[in-house]
Amino acid sequence: MAVEFKVTLQDTPGTLARLGRILGDARVNIEAIQGASREGEGFIQFVPNDPDKAARTLDAAGIAYSKREVLVVRVLDEPGMLGDVALVMSKAGINIDSVYVTTQGYIVLGVDDMAGAIQIAAGMAVMAFE
Repeated sequence: MAVEFKVTLQDTPGTLARLGRILGDARVNIEAIQGASREGEGFIQFVPNDPDKAARTLDAAGIAYSKREVLVVRVLDEPGMLGDVALVMSKAGINIDSVYVTTQGYIVLGVDDMAGAIQIAAGMAVMAFE
């Protein structure tokens, strides 16, 4: 299963560059990322290729983080597919609290019921990645 890291950085020039440099120097590749800022803080979520190495690297740099499993799915590149997936998840009572795209064009879903989301994805014939 893919692992998402969440970090909070100062919303100042260079902080994202520092995060990217630290991970890059450790040979950790970012496979998906999203971010936003508000009230002086930057909120970054990313999926690394090597979660264990990413954790060790962030620990060594003194960067606080949280992590969780996320579902990464491949859906057809057609209008309405995201809506279809979200609708089926919602009808099953599964909340999607984050969504973004990987560098390969797959969809990352943060959900409140991973086991249920995996079953839904399998039933929709979308491919889930571990």
